[in-house]
Amino acid sequence: MSGNQTKKDVSTSTRRAIIDLLKERGGMDVVALSSQFSLSGMAIRQHLNALKEEGLVTNVEEARPMGRPTKLWILTPAANRFFPSGYSDLSVSLIHSMKEAFGNEGLDKLLDVRNKNMQEQYLQHLGNASGVREKLEKLAEIRTNEGYMAEVKEQDDGSLLLIEKHCPICEAAAVCTGLCKNELHLFKTVLGNNVHIERGEYLLAGGTKCVYTVRQNKP
Repeated sequence: MSGNQTKKDVSTSTRRAIIDLLKERGGMDVVALSSQFSLSGMAIRQHLNALKEEGLVTNVEEARPMGRPTKLWILTPAANRFFPSGYSDLSVSLIHSMKEAFGNEGLDKLLDVRNKNMQEQYLQHLGNASGVREKLEKLAEIRTNEGYMAEVKEQDDGSLLLIEKHCPICEAAAVCTGLCKNELHLFKTVLGNNVHIERGEYLLAGGTKCVYTVRQNKP
């Protein structure tokens, strides 16, 4: 293998690693990326500019309390091709076909059946989990296995966040909003009546991830 080919392979590997990290962490600046890869800022910028030319990343400015705004690098929707797609083209085609064959009412009934089946599977996986945190951790585990790259984070006020950094059915959900509506209902059902859950950041509304805030209802 030639030296040029080796260098090219290393660059490709590094750029894919940058894509993975931005998917995992969200927006990051050059300094943060440099520290993760032990590369100079100049080297990171070269990789980012190459990814930008491919349409895989872009940058936005984030205001800081002091000093000038910071440039954060984020993934574009085009980068979704590197992550599980959930057979998006087939799913979208089937949704259109079901609407044509059964109408919106028929599609809603099919989604209800899907939601019921998922509910049974999720409850089985949650098993004897007790407490909101344990249930949410198991739910995140299920969702990660399904390609959603989910994690749980605790807030200062004691509330919990269910964060999904990828949506393998995003294209299908864009043409069938009932999928997202049913998912929110599914989460509420499996987590229990003593839990309040609401969606904040939303991929289909321009967010970089889907974020659900979970609070235990006061007795």
